[in-house]
Amino acid sequence: MRAWRVHQYGPYRDVLRLEDAPDPTPPDDGVVIDVAAASLNFPDLLAIAGQYQVRAPLPFSPGFEAAGVVRAVGAASRWRVGDRVVAFASWGGFAEQLAVPDAAVLPWPEPLTAAEAASFLVTYQTGHVGLARRARLAAGETLLVLGAAGGTGLAAIQLGKAMGARVIAVAGGAAKVAACTAAGADLAIDHQREDLVAATLAATDGRGADVIYDPVGGDTTDRALKALAWEGRLLVIGFASGAVPAIKLNRVLLRNIALVGLHWGAYFERDRATIVACHDELSALVARGAIRPVVSRTLAMPELLEGLDALAARASIGNLALAIR
Repeated sequence: MRAWRVHQYGPYRDVLRLEDAPDPTPPDDGVVIDVAAASLNFPDLLAIAGQYQVRAPLPFSPGFEAAGVVRAVGAASRWRVGDRVVAFASWGGFAEQLAVPDAAVLPWPEPLTAAEAASFLVTYQTGHVGLARRARLAAGETLLVLGAAGGTGLAAIQLGKAMGARVIAVAGGAAKVAACTAAGADLAIDHQREDLVAATLAATDGRGADVIYDPVGGDTTDRALKALAWEGRLLVIGFASGAVPAIKLNRVLLRNIALVGLHWGAYFERDRATIVACHDELSALVARGAIRPVVSRTLAMPELLEGLDALAARASIGNLALAIR
């Protein structure tokens, strides 16, 4: 099979190679998937550089998320050859074939395209588990989404609206603001031209947002906390800015706010039932047209480096997908 592979950790343009690799065999309790498409995610850059929380054994193919058709099954697998599936893998998605255990595999939601299905698990599961389970977002509340023009942010906008919330999105630049509005945001703030705190307070009559969805971190978190309402919840998704904020706990105490973390991937090992239930709910939302991944570009397999360039430069809107077949 053809696969993008890393033989030593380092900058992706230095170490990624498109080459022939051995065909994988299915684990006893798993499958081999003919990959139709794979999603590009920021953690791919970390994995290639050897900076991700778990280091892949060299050589490896990066790519955490893929959609395709089951090619072969292990003796104890519950799947059948020909099943259309999506998978969240430790790595291996940027290849023509992917071997994964059954626990990492879920049904491909209809009517998503291959690129959309490959971009569905991480973004929408993160948003749904984060907003519904961890932050307990309720209908009628105000949700403030930071980094809102990325795949995770646009998913949070759609999910917030589906849950009955008023959604305020924060992004940088006219094109990204327009994408937030198209995704359903009630108000989109261009942080390059407006102060997000002042704009949020003005839009909420000084009350602030009930929930802040924060995949950014750094100074943005510190500023956004000033726009959090009494008894509000800060939902910590990640640190795309590269900086982990130091939160002043006196603010937490004086305003009765809650800090809520989400490490979504941990549910696969600790509570897979939550993943399955969430997937069923999200698939139902897809079926009725309430949510749909925004894939701004689908790249041919040889174009992977261009997609990673866009991720590294924070230049992409929504999701980027790699067409494998």
